[in-house]
Amino acid sequence: MSEIAEFTRHLGNYLAPPEVALVERAFQFSESAHRGQFRKSGEPYITHPLAVASILSQWRLDAHGLAAALLHDVMEDTTVTKAEIEASFGKPVADMVDGVSKLDQIEFTTREEAQAENFRKMLLAMAKDVRVILIKLADRLHNMRTLDAMARAHRRRIAHETVDIYAPIANRLGLNALYLELQDLAFKHLYPMRYRVLAGAIKAARGNRREVMNRLLDAIREGFAKAAIPAHVSGREKTIFSVYKKMREKRYTFSQVFDIYGVRVLVADATDCYAALGILHSLYKPIPGKFKDYIAIAKANGYQSLHTTLFGPFGTPLEAQIRTHDMHRIAEAGVAAHWLYKSGGEFDIREAQQETHRWVQSLLEIQSESRDSKEFLDSIKVDLFPEEIYVFTPKGKIMALPRGATAVDFAYAVHTDIGHHCVAARINYEQLPLRSELKNGDQIEIMTAPTARPNPSWLQFVATGKARSRIRHFLKGLQQKESAALGERMLEQALATLKVDPDSITWDRWEALQKEFGARSQLEILADIGLGKRLSFAVAQALTRSAGKAGDEPRNGGATAGKAPPLTLRGVEGVAIQYARCCRPVPGDTLVGQFRKGQGLLVHTRDCITLKKQRVDPDQLIDVEWANDAQGVFDAGIRLLVADRRGLLADVATAIADAGGNIDNVSMERPDGGEVLAMFFSVQVKDRRHLAHVIRSVKRVPDVRRIQRART
Repeated sequence: MSEIAEFTRHLGNYLAPPEVALVERAFQFSESAHRGQFRKSGEPYITHPLAVASILSQWRLDAHGLAAALLHDVMEDTTVTKAEIEASFGKPVADMVDGVSKLDQIEFTTREEAQAENFRKMLLAMAKDVRVILIKLADRLHNMRTLDAMARAHRRRIAHETVDIYAPIANRLGLNALYLELQDLAFKHLYPMRYRVLAGAIKAARGNRREVMNRLLDAIREGFAKAAIPAHVSGREKTIFSVYKKMREKRYTFSQVFDIYGVRVLVADATDCYAALGILHSLYKPIPGKFKDYIAIAKANGYQSLHTTLFGPFGTPLEAQIRTHDMHRIAEAGVAAHWLYKSGGEFDIREAQQETHRWVQSLLEIQSESRDSKEFLDSIKVDLFPEEIYVFTPKGKIMALPRGATAVDFAYAVHTDIGHHCVAARINYEQLPLRSELKNGDQIEIMTAPTARPNPSWLQFVATGKARSRIRHFLKGLQQKESAALGERMLEQALATLKVDPDSITWDRWEALQKEFGARSQLEILADIGLGKRLSFAVAQALTRSAGKAGDEPRNGGATAGKAPPLTLRGVEGVAIQYARCCRPVPGDTLVGQFRKGQGLLVHTRDCITLKKQRVDPDQLIDVEWANDAQGVFDAGIRLLVADRRGLLADVATAIADAGGNIDNVSMERPDGGEVLAMFFSVQVKDRRHLAHVIRSVKRVPDVRRIQRART
């Protein structure tokens, strides 16, 4: 392949011959593993890992990182194991490949849960080695560049994930060029028509702007030449997505957005940056309130620059960025600058590296406290904030927080204990409520009290993932302890009813019960009793059963109208059961139970639309399974559209009866007042197969145009 020859020639510019040989060996290993596999576009699969490694070579990633990039899909898509990779290329490469690989061997109930768990795994690997996320970002970039070969639904899903998670991560790591390209590619696949229209408009406008832009650049270069300050001055092009975003946010027309010109000035050192600012302000008047100094106060991702907006010629706004050449390298490559320029030793990015490490550690702390995948992913998305404000501690330390952050967010950013015990805040020496929103440059002092503790109402206004996860974790722990104390008293009463001494229950029996119920601890079972998720009497019965009779469980009672079949509920024996009228579950449907305090368990189908609309707290839901010997009759609904005629109702009723179904209720209406009649039958069936038999029988009746199972 000519591509690999070109690739290895480029590697020779910065890697030693033994390192290039290692990368070539990884390519041959990957090509052999993927042989016979093709991408959706029809290209051999090896073209993808080679393209990913090529992107990373532009950041001058080391040989081990490039080898891992070439091998990043072999564990996921072939029979190659981590042990084989480790034997051939060493543990660091194997760990990176494992960190990038998805958790395909685990089955998840929802795509969101899979996304969260895969991100959680990648995060753990990233904490050990930041190259993992660089490989993942390069992988995502190439996938986005070649996304046209995928089906429309897949394109939209991948584009959404890119704009929600991967583009913000690239921004958070300071990979500006990558961040902008990912945004543009995601926009192209999410809104193809808007993308084409804007791309055409930008292309047309670019020709008209060229003369004005050239005159602007010449005037600025002349100003720097007169001041004898060496500077590289260039125009800045707006990306398609940035134009669209500004039009949406500011309610601007295309011409208003595109009439803003952008220039970038690169100079030798920080002193020249401020001198350059003075020259620009002498050439064109600055617009008040439009100056930002990211050199004195760098962004959390290491970005440094001076930003100013000027009244340009012909009344057109002119946005200028002024930075050193070293600052520009960090602005474009972020944490990758560590590899990109480490050989030259030209500048130090240790602070940006440390900030990235602190950020990853904070994400790890969030994931360790979040049992629920959706909650974890929401916290991560909150933390991938695109804009920051900079505030000061009483000692003058600068802290970066997301726009919209409050005094509570600041308290948790300083230390978890300060957040837990905060009672008030002094902002710029004025005492203000904890919910007060912070502004750039505020100085904050937090007052605490030993007896104070987090308030659930704080969750309504905090803006950082760290504060949100810490508050939730504390409240859950507090609730669990209080609930467990109540549950313990209730269990003791239930054991007394059975004439059993609580002290006679051995630890072995508790351990067996934990395994049986799928609980993590005795505390969790007791808390579930206190919260009403388990019946104390049922737990008492389970504890007093001998281990050899663990299968002789009492069946669930108290269900509707004597028609309840036996169910297997994980650790909730004896609960009163009702079947939801909104989805009418029958044996064969996958189920979920909604616990309602004082009313027992309401059983829904897992895909119940009504349950999803209610946005029920996941803690209120438990897994429910039909018993193998489930028997009885169950209410189900079928809806028909028919051409009205005499005797049709009798024919449909006969078809249902012939299939062994029993009609419980029937209703009819004319949707448009015409010949078509909508009919709804509530029928009693044994299970899904029986219901399907009834539907097939009715389908054969003349003039039945459409029939389907009705959930409501």
